[in-house]
Amino acid sequence: MKLTKQVIIIHIQNPHDKFFKETFHNITVTKEFLVHYLPAHIVDIIDVETLEPQKDSFINEHLKEVFSDLLFKVEMNQKVGYLYLLFEHKSFQSPTVAVQLLQYMCDIWKTAAHQHKSAKLPLIIPLVIYHGKNPWHTGESLADLIEGFDLLSEAMKSYTPNFNYILFDVSTFSDADILGPIELRLSFTALRDIHSDDPKILKQMIYHAIDVIYTVDMKDVGLAYFETLIRYIFSASGAFSKHDIHDIVKTLEQAYPKGSDVVMTIADILREEGLEQGLEQGLKQGMAKALHKMLTMKLNEIPEATIQHVYQLDEARINTIIEHFDEIETIDDLNNYL
Repeated sequence: MKLTKQVIIIHIQNPHDKFFKETFHNITVTKEFLVHYLPAHIVDIIDVETLEPQKDSFINEHLKEVFSDLLFKVEMNQKVGYLYLLFEHKSFQSPTVAVQLLQYMCDIWKTAAHQHKSAKLPLIIPLVIYHGKNPWHTGESLADLIEGFDLLSEAMKSYTPNFNYILFDVSTFSDADILGPIELRLSFTALRDIHSDDPKILKQMIYHAIDVIYTVDMKDVGLAYFETLIRYIFSASGAFSKHDIHDIVKTLEQAYPKGSDVVMTIADILREEGLEQGLEQGLKQGMAKALHKMLTMKLNEIPEATIQHVYQLDEARINTIIEHFDEIETIDDLNNYL
C-alpha cells in the first residue's frame, strides 16, 4: 500500500493548526485522548460513545495565529454537554487565555440557547493544550488573572465569576506521561519536540514513527497519518538542513527493506520537502533580514544573541512579530515573541 504522493508541495501557513485539527478530527483518537488524559471524576460522567464533533469555531479572526479550537458535543450525566478544546500553538503564552475561554464559552452558550430554545445552559468543560518552548506559567483559572482575588472573603468571591480549565502542557510531558494508542502518542511526542533546535531529536522522532509501521498492524495506524506527521515535522520545524534531509533519506533506505512502498514514499516526500526547503529558506532569510532592519531602526541596540534568534525564526513567527510590530517598544517586548 502506497501513500498518495503530492507532486507540488503547498506551503502550510499554520502547520500546528493543521496538525492539531487533523489529529483530533479523528473521533477515535479524541475518544482515546479523553479516556487516557481526563481526570477520572470527569471520565466517569462522560459517555464517550456519544462524542460528536461540532462544526462551529469560536476563535476570533485575529487570534487564529495563536489558537485553534474544536468543539465536541457529548452526554454528561445523561444530559447534553460540550467539551471545548483550545490549542495554543505559539511558543509564547497568552496570559489572558482564561478570559478568551470565558468569551468562547459565552458564545457557545448563546449558540446552544438559540439552537435549542432552552432556558437552561449546557455544561461546558474547557480543555487547553499547550506546546510552547517554555512551561506554562499563567495559571489555570480565571481567578489567577483577577488582582487580589485570593484576599477576598468567600462572600465577596461569590460576586466574581471564576472557573478552572484543564491544562495539558505538552512541553512538560515525559515519554512516560504520553499515553494512548500509537497515533495519539506520536502526535503528543511531535507537539512536545517540534520546537527543538536539535535536528537529532527530530530525526529520532521520524525514525521511531517509521519503526512503528513495521511493529504494529498497519490497519490500526493508517499510513495517511504518517504522511501527515512527516509533513508536519518538516513544515513546522526550522531545525533541518538539506544535509539532514539527505541523511534521513539515506538512513531509511539503508535500514528498511529495499522496495518498501512505505519507505520509498516517505523518502519521496522528504526529497520534495528538501527541494522546497531550499526555496523557503531563501524567502525566510530575506524576511529575517527585513525584520532585523526594522528592529534596529526602532530599538537601536539589540544583543547579538537576540539577532541570531531572529534569523532562526520560522516564517510564521516572523509574520507574527511584524503584525504586532507596533507593540514592540523594548527588547523585553521583543523577547516575549521569540
